[in-house]
Parts: sequence; structure tokens; C-alpha cells
Amino acid sequence: MRSAVLVWMIMMVVAAAVVVAEQENKSSSGGVHWTSAKEEQDLLLRNHDTTQQDGDDFNDDEMDGGFSSLDSMLQWAIGHSDPSKLKETAQDVKRSASNKDRQLELQEWMDKLKTPTDAQFMKIAVDDLNNSSISLEDRHRALHELLILVEHIDNANDLHKLGGLVVVIKELNHPNTEVRRLSAWVLGTASQNNPTVQKQVLEHGALEKLIKMVKSTSVDEAIKALYAVSALIRNNFAGQELFYSESGVGMLQDLLSNSSIDIRLRKKAVFLVGDLAESHLENNSNAEPILFSDGDFLKSVVDLTASKDLDLQEKALIAIKNLLQLRTAKAIVFRDKCALDVALERMRQQLMDLMQDKVQKDYASDLESLRLEVELVFHGKLAKVTMVPT
Repeated sequence: MRSAVLVWMIMMVVAAAVVVAEQENKSSSGGVHWTSAKEEQDLLLRNHDTTQQDGDDFNDDEMDGGFSSLDSMLQWAIGHSDPSKLKETAQDVKRSASNKDRQLELQEWMDKLKTPTDAQFMKIAVDDLNNSSISLEDRHRALHELLILVEHIDNANDLHKLGGLVVVIKELNHPNTEVRRLSAWVLGTASQNNPTVQKQVLEHGALEKLIKMVKSTSVDEAIKALYAVSALIRNNFAGQELFYSESGVGMLQDLLSNSSIDIRLRKKAVFLVGDLAESHLENNSNAEPILFSDGDFLKSVVDLTASKDLDLQEKALIAIKNLLQLRTAKAIVFRDKCALDVALERMRQQLMDLMQDKVQKDYASDLESLRLEVELVFHGKLAKVTMVPT
């Protein structure tokens, strides 16, 4: 019973705190009316008299603690509380209620400002591309957004699920050059080192269209188309077989043998050759394409070492090194048809001169190391062919 009275008294103090808070809001002076000393004495005397009448023990009729009414109990609780602590309690009660309201308000704003997911952004872009009435500028914007989003492999995998892959492939036939360029770029980025997307794009027949786009009169469109082709067939033997059967060989021969073609395209072409040869080196079970044994094709690769562009020379050397290591490679063809020994010596002399230049010294030195590697592989393979049995 005594504990019940204590709980009731605590509740009264909290109630008193709320009353004080309300009085503070309503009072113009900001003061609080506290119980006087006389009132306290009267309350104590009344409590003492009641106690004398009823005895020392509590019973069920003493739940009010000896107070004549709840109001008198409230006044007693206020009068016997520390004013500063009571005021602090009142402020805490007000602050708690205010914080809850603020939290609800902030949550509402957060819900309104919630950023859409990548999938939602992609869906918006796909819907725009499906809308034939949107402006050309908005179509470009939608493709740019997809280009950024599909750099993440999870988003690239979601492109087909959202219906975007078919839409982007269809855009390869758009009359606007920039739309075609961006579409090829999106496909190349999504396919980069992603067998799942590679398979999906190949199954939709985009490779043939991309190979044709490499011959575009727009160099920028051709560059992105070749980028997409390379991304589609890299480390993908099914894609490579399709490439060889879909005029891919002719495309490479044209790019490598025609010196008037933009050098950026020639760099990408010879890089692709080196990449294809490396794929066959890593997987000996696959038959090597006849292209890599064709003398004219090999000569077009070796001739790139005569370029004054060091980056193109480096890519050509890497391709030659990989081609020389193939099972079907014939060192005699490289010597007699391609004059590789002459090309390597010419390059050595050029690099020796460049190493005297402080600006190009380091790069020229690295290229010379690569040239020596190619020379060793070439002479090693040539020695096996010309070795006379005893």
C-alpha cells in the first residue's frame, strides 16, 4: 500500500510539471504561484490530525495519503518540490513533445525528398526512349543517363530486365548520328567484362549492325561502334566466332591496311587483334582463325611499327608478340612476307634517338624493352624452323 501511495505521488509531481508548463505559457509575467509557508503548515497540521485519528497503520481508506482532496494533494506536491527541478521537468516535458512533432515533420520531408533508385532512373530513361514524341535533346539526355548508370555491373544486368536493351539496340538504326553513337557506347559499356550482357546483345543480333557502323563516315560513331564490338567479343569465344563470320575479318583488314583512316580507329583495331590473339593463347582448345596466318593481314600489323605515333607502335608490338606465339604462326612468313626483322631494327634506331630526349626518354625505354621481347620470340621461333636436324 505504501508503494502505491509513492507511485501516486510521483504521478502528481509530473502532473504538476505539466501544469507549471501551461502556466508559464499563459502567464504574462512568467512567474509560478507557489504554496505559502502558512498553507504548508495547515496542510501538515491537517495531515497530523488525520493520522492521530486513524492510527499509525495505513488501510485502504488512506490511499489519498491523508489529503482531503486530489487538489490539496497536488498543491502539497507543488509546494514540496524544488522549484528549479520542477521547472526543468516542465521544460523536458515540453521539449519531448516538441521533439516528437519535429521528428514527424522531418520524416515527412525525408519521404518527399527520397531519391529514386538506379533502377527507377533507368526505367525513366527507357520510357523516354520509347516515346517517339520526345525531342532529340531529351533522347540524347536519356542515353547519357543510361551510359552513366550501366557502368555499374548490377545496373548493366538490369538493363534487359527493364526492357532497355532492346530499345537501345533499336536506336542503332536511328537517323541521327549522335543517337547511334551514344547507343553503341551504352552497349559497349554494359558489355564490358560482362558475359551476361554480352550474350544478351549477341542474341539480339547487334554485332552485325555494329560492324557495319565501324565503316560510318562519322569518325566518332565509328570509334564507339568499334569499342562496342571489342567489348562484345572480348573473352567470349561464341562472340568471336560470330565476329569472324560476320565480316569482322574484312573490317579489321580495311582499318589496318588503310593509312588514311583516323589513327584512333587504327589503334583500336590493332589492340583488338592483340586481344583476340591473347584469347587463343589462353585457350589452346579453340581453333585459331585463318586470319592470323594470312600473310597480307600480318604485314598490315607489322607495318604499323613504322608509325611515328609511339602509342600505335606499342599496340602493334603487343599484337605481333601475341601473334608470334600462336601455334599456327610461321616465323618465315613474318620474315619473308612481313620483313619483321627489318621493322624491328628500324624501330630500335628510332627509339635510341628518342631516348636522348629527356621528355620521351622513359617511354622510349619501355618500348625498347617490349621491342626486345618481340625480337627474342621472333628469333627463337625462327631458329626452330631453320634448325637442321643432325
